[in-house]
Amino acid sequence: MTKETARKALDKKIAALPSLQQMQRPHKGWTKAIREALGMTTSQLAKRLGVSQPRITSLEKAELDGTVTLATLRRAAEALDCALVYSFVPKKSLQETVKDRARLVAAKLIGKVDHTMSLEAQNLNKFALDEEIEELAEQIIREKKRILWDELK
Repeated sequence: MTKETARKALDKKIAALPSLQQMQRPHKGWTKAIREALGMTTSQLAKRLGVSQPRITSLEKAELDGTVTLATLRRAAEALDCALVYSFVPKKSLQETVKDRARLVAAKLIGKVDHTMSLEAQNLNKFALDEEIEELAEQIIREKKRILWDELK
């Protein structure tokens, strides 16, 4: 399977997910929101998890602080009869991300060449420069994948 095929497959899978706006964490956190919606106390959840009641308060605070572990969230979800869903949801398609990055890398590379050419009064016009960037971006995607995510200087 090529990287492009893998990206397209992941893009298709991600497209089926609810939007980021729909899946925002409740302001009090998922653990507390679900626990309260079920009418369960912190003591009752603690008993289901086999921990002390203060540990549930700590867990709920850690979720809000972003310091809770996935393993802890998974155990809490199971105790609440829920499934933990872990996912990265790209802000745009993976294909778009790769193309945008390739254009950025190409623009940086061509910019260096264009600057040198401008010193010799041989630089490209805007249209020609944009065409060169697009062509190089496609070439980077096809052939030079390793440079795609290198730091730009």
